Amino acid sequence: MATPTDRRNVLIVDDHEPTRLLVGRIVTQELAARVTLAGTCEEALHRAEESTYDVILLDLLMPGIGGYEVLRKVRAQGPNRTTPILVLSVMSTRESMERCRRLGATAFLAKPVDRELITTMLRSVLAQKRATKQDGAAASPDNGR
Repeated sequence: MATPTDRRNVLIVDDHEPTRLLVGRIVTQELAARVTLAGTCEEALHRAEESTYDVILLDLLMPGIGGYEVLRKVRAQGPNRTTPILVLSVMSTRESMERCRRLGATAFLAKPVDRELITTMLRSVLAQKRATKQDGAAASPDNGR
């Protein structure tokens, strides 16, 4: 189990409250992560500007500007430009997956949510992120100064 100093921060963006709560429960139970929930695109953008996350889980079909635009804006600026973004959506067409990839999504998972699949994917993404961070620290011990 994770210790308090290595707990991950995860932002879950979905306008459907039962899905948001289910995914939040999975992430909390399986990864012992701190979870922040956002039910609107505007709230997601606000949260992504005010905090840095280890992973963002993003629904596409949301009222307002929609998930594609949230993905584009998070990738364009702010502290989460390089944060892994996993798209969770019922829109699992080849076109929607390709559009997400072009906009910078790390991975695409089709709904309904599969507990084992989402847990495996999150562990993989977090392990890659940790390895990249460690490789960067080893390659540049003075952090580029």
